[in-house]
Amino acid sequence: MTKVAVIAHAGKSFGGGLPELRRELKRQGVNDPLWIEVPKSRFATKRVKRALAEGCELLFVWGGDGTVQRCIDAAAGSEAALAILPAGTANLFATNLGIPQDIAQAVSIGMRGERRKLDVGWFNGERFAVMAGAGFDASMIRQADGTLKDRLGRVAYVWTGSKNLRAKPFKAKIAVDGVPWYAGAASCILVGNMGRLFGGIEVFEDARPDDGRLDVGVVNAEGITDWARTLARTAAGHVERSPLVQTTSATEIKVKLNRKVLYEMDGGDREKVKSFTVKVQPAAITICLPKEWKHSGNGAT
Repeated sequence: MTKVAVIAHAGKSFGGGLPELRRELKRQGVNDPLWIEVPKSRFATKRVKRALAEGCELLFVWGGDGTVQRCIDAAAGSEAALAILPAGTANLFATNLGIPQDIAQAVSIGMRGERRKLDVGWFNGERFAVMAGAGFDASMIRQADGTLKDRLGRVAYVWTGSKNLRAKPFKAKIAVDGVPWYAGAASCILVGNMGRLFGGIEVFEDARPDDGRLDVGVVNAEGITDWARTLARTAAGHVERSPLVQTTSATEIKVKLNRKVLYEMDGGDREKVKSFTVKVQPAAITICLPKEWKHSGNGAT
C-alpha cells in the first residue's frame, strides 16, 4: 500500500479546513497518513525530507505557493509524487495545472489522478515551480507580506504594487544559454516555468512546465504611464507587443545588475542580489494532475 504523508501549513485554510481533509482522506482510503503541520512555509523543507526518509511515496501539500515551492525544492529528484491542496492566497501553481480549490476533488486527484514529471527552475541554489523575479514584483510581494496579505488577499498585491510604480530602474546585463541577450535599464526581470498569474493573465504565452526550458522577460517601465501601458497589454494578452518588454526562452539565464535588488520565488520574497543564475531542471518532480489535464500554452484545459 502506498505510504502517504501530509505537509500542512497550519495557518492556511479552505473548504472545511484540515478536519475536512482528515475526513476526506479516510473516506478515500487513507486511514493513517504521516501528518505534519508547520506554522510557516519555511519549516516545510525539513519536514518533507523527514517524510521522504520514512518512505513517503505520496505527499499531500496543504498551503499556498510558498509552501508548495518549499516542498518541491525538498522533494525534487525523489520518486515521491506531490498532490497539491491549494489553501493559499494566489495558488498560481494549482491554477496553472487545473487543480481545483475543492478538498474532495483535490484529494481524488492525488489518489487517482495522472502523475506527470514536470520541470522546475533553479535560482541560486533553490528551486521554484511557477515563476521567479527580481525588481518590481519582488518589492511588491515584500510589502504585501504578512498581515496585509492575510487581511486583503490578492488586493494586497495591487495595493503595494501601485506604491512601487515610481521605483527607479536598475541596469542589467543578461546572457541566455551563454549568449549576451540584453543590456540596459530594467525595472523587473521575470523567469517563468509557467505563464499564468492572477485572473488567468498570461505573462508568458508559450511557457510549458514540461518543455525543458524557462521563459524570461525584461520590463523597462518607469513611472505610472509606462506601467499602465505595459500592464494593459499584459491584461489583453499581448505583452510581447509592448516596446517596454523583451522576452525569450532558455535553459540557463545569467544576470548581472549594477546594484542589489530584491528577488522572489513563487510569491515568496528573498534577500537582495546583485547577480544570479537561473537554470531549468527538466522532469525534476512528479505532480498529481487531473486526468483531463492537457497542456495548452500555459494552463489546463
